[in-house]
Amino acid sequence: MRRNALRLITAVLVALAATCFAGPAGTAQAAVPASPAVTYTNPIAEKRADPHIFKHTDGYYYFTATVPEYDRIVLRRATTIQGLSTAPETTIWTKHASGVMGAHIWAPEIHFIDGKWYVYFAAGATNDVWAIRMYVLEGTGSNPLTATWAEKGQIRTTWESFSLDATTFVVNGVRYLSWAQRNPAEENNTSLFIAKMANPWTITGTPAEISQPTLSWETVGFKVNEGPAVIQRGGKVFMSYSASATDANYCLGLLTASATADLTSAASWSKSSQPVFRSSAATSQYGPGHNSFTVSEDGKSDVLVYHDRSYKDITGDPLNDPNRRTRVQKLYWKADGTPDFGIPVADGVTPQRFSSYNLPDRFIRHWEYRARVEANVSPLADSQFRVVPGLAGSGTVSLESANFPGYYLRHKNFEAWVEKNDGTARFAADATFGRRAGLSDAAGVSYESYNYPGRYLRHYEHLLYVQVPSTATDRADATFYAQ
Repeated sequence: MRRNALRLITAVLVALAATCFAGPAGTAQAAVPASPAVTYTNPIAEKRADPHIFKHTDGYYYFTATVPEYDRIVLRRATTIQGLSTAPETTIWTKHASGVMGAHIWAPEIHFIDGKWYVYFAAGATNDVWAIRMYVLEGTGSNPLTATWAEKGQIRTTWESFSLDATTFVVNGVRYLSWAQRNPAEENNTSLFIAKMANPWTITGTPAEISQPTLSWETVGFKVNEGPAVIQRGGKVFMSYSASATDANYCLGLLTASATADLTSAASWSKSSQPVFRSSAATSQYGPGHNSFTVSEDGKSDVLVYHDRSYKDITGDPLNDPNRRTRVQKLYWKADGTPDFGIPVADGVTPQRFSSYNLPDRFIRHWEYRARVEANVSPLADSQFRVVPGLAGSGTVSLESANFPGYYLRHKNFEAWVEKNDGTARFAADATFGRRAGLSDAAGVSYESYNYPGRYLRHYEHLLYVQVPSTATDRADATFYAQ
């Protein structure tokens, strides 16, 4: 009986595999990716730190951020993320002339809750600019840029101490607030807290401290955990947060909990041992942090929103340096269901990944500069390429490495390598391709050699070559999906 049951299970699995992966001439193939490529051009906004982008059901993205004057709350809206870069900006609230909410207006976030708009922000007082506390505005009206705004007051917590960076989210129907605050019993700047909410401006119950800065990368310059942001997937709650001083040492860590756990218990959360997102000298991006999450226009990709600077060295207090810029890039997911932040990519167009049509878990990547297809690529940036205008001719493209800017995918003796552009005509020609509809699936893409027409990038025994595809298998090997 056991043997017969095993045979039946095997037959069912084979049938399912044939149904899901049947392709031309029997070759295996992938379904069109659930999360196709999205690209943006960075930066989205100059001199805008602590960015928060919220996609609403009205078809608009709403964007707010800290302005370098620290004196007001601004909003933009556009139907696309890229459109936010040129959208007009409206000031919806200005600091008080005296007293509380009179200084250091920081880190606004905009949310839509139960039919009204809410902006969470931090502010100091005119008589003590470092008496930073969390406050809430409530907006009535369909468009927050023209809504009527009312102050709902301070969010009260356990202590009257330095507190900021409030964010709100819902898990299994329960609304939570998470924020950063100085615990008077600790020798650090801020730790992370969470509590349930009675309404959008009031917490309920005893707040739980779920993370404090104890690791070496959380304590450079200052001992900081701040800027929590939440994204959920696969029954897990992921909370990114920022750590260390707001210079080039600023970086992101990650807390993880089960969506069914008691989120108000510190024991439910585990912390990454290393930063998940940090400065990259290769791409000239420094101090990435204070992020939020949004989704792409088609709703199929998660998008990481954050600020950084384009230079490492800062004179004086980083808070007085106005040049933190808002940036975005696609957030990827590992096979184990955890987010892969990659690296802060270079300014300009964001990179893509290319999965194999017939080996669907494998992506084009470079390994010791040789191009190949491989699964579970780490680091992620080894499998990211910017599609840029062709080095050798108009109407063509070149594929520039994300983590080695100035290095391009090129063929050499018909083998594909990632090498530095040496400025020669030969290199330009070898690194230039015609972008074609996928040879095995028009929804995919194939890349035809510029200087050897008829030859295409294809994988063979997991390495990449430029060859003439003559069989169905060859054409499948030369077809990729942009992700």
